[in-house]
Amino acid sequence: MKAVSLLSGGLDSSTCLGVAVRDQFDCYALSFDYGQRHRIELDAAARMARHFHAREHRVVTIDLRAFGASALTAAIDVPKSRSLEEMGRGIPITYVPARNTIFLAYALAWAEVLECSDIFIGVNAIDYSGYPDCRPEYIQAFERMANLATKAGVEGRTQTRIHTPLAQLGKAAIVKLGIEVGVDFSLTHSCYDPGEGGAPCGLCDSCLLRRKGFEEAGLHDPHAYPE
Repeated sequence: MKAVSLLSGGLDSSTCLGVAVRDQFDCYALSFDYGQRHRIELDAAARMARHFHAREHRVVTIDLRAFGASALTAAIDVPKSRSLEEMGRGIPITYVPARNTIFLAYALAWAEVLECSDIFIGVNAIDYSGYPDCRPEYIQAFERMANLATKAGVEGRTQTRIHTPLAQLGKAAIVKLGIEVGVDFSLTHSCYDPGEGGAPCGLCDSCLLRRKGFEEAGLHDPHAYPE
């Protein structure tokens, strides 16, 4: 079975790819150079695609800087040192407008060309930063739309399924699952605001949630954080 797996090179998407491989899908990894402030994550995605022997790894170039309004695509400071309570309140400035909708639309197009029905995405609705396009109801709505939007779907040749194996897992459970499916976390990248050479800042939401996950799982995070 073929599957398109969205891959950013982070902890969640890498674990999601590992789950798809474990479940015996032939994986086609899809990443995006979307105008993010750093490209380090694309290097991590390439490493992870090789690690899991993806059939193919494509990087699609789009430019979401045209719209901005996010700390990941515009000259806006990345929030630091937020508490879990603060992370759970409202939608943070690191949200990129419509990003998952755009990424899933590209994944859907490639899946139709590949004549496959399965798309994997590592969204999470437990330990996450409040993004609206990570919620299960959003994924369900996109899946319904996908089956109305493609020639293959209308002709009955495919029935698109969007797999979200991490949706109801906390970060500690995701870390444990990643170890189980063979993720080498030293190859991943999570930080929103890396320093020179890609060193994680240790204080952005993504770093804090990652650190929390490893600590609660009782496992060593191979990333070195500044004191």
